[in-house]
Amino acid sequence: MDASGAVRWTAPGLAPLPVQPVADMPAPPSVEELQAIEQVAREEGFARGHSEGFASGQAEVRRLIAQIEGVLDGFTRPLARLDDEVADSLAELAVRIAGSLLGPAYTADPALLADLVMEALDSVGSSQREVELRLHPDDLGVLAPHLAGLDGVRLTNDSTLGRGELRLHSESVRIDGTVAARLQSVLDSTIAAHGAKR
Repeated sequence: MDASGAVRWTAPGLAPLPVQPVADMPAPPSVEELQAIEQVAREEGFARGHSEGFASGQAEVRRLIAQIEGVLDGFTRPLARLDDEVADSLAELAVRIAGSLLGPAYTADPALLADLVMEALDSVGSSQREVELRLHPDDLGVLAPHLAGLDGVRLTNDSTLGRGELRLHSESVRIDGTVAARLQSVLDSTIAAHGAKR
């Protein structure tokens, strides 16, 4: 093949681009300018990191405070419940001690039981037709002189009752004057009063 008749071929539309002179290009920043840019970027990054870290730290502190409050609440709630249980137990113990002293007091002084009987009869009122008063046989024998002359009151021996106890029955009213019932009433009042103070 003979290359003497060869013509240089140029691809259509691929003409070389004009080259801009170097003088029109901006000058690269100096070392001082690069250091200043780096310093500003560092300060902005530090400020952003500080504020994000501070917000994250505050959130963590709030979470820890809530967790500690939960733990403290977990400690105080059982203590408050224990305090209530101890107070209720002490009230019950005091009432039981009073009950153990109450029976012998009625035996030693029948006038105390007579006062209790009169208080029970007064609470029923005089409008009742007939009232049945049930007493321990020994108490009935001792109180018979104190109860003589009571109109509409039928006295009945009840050996299921202890000394110092009574039961009063009428058409519409039933009074349980047993020591256990009276002590339970005192205990309920004491616990209710303690509960109202909480």
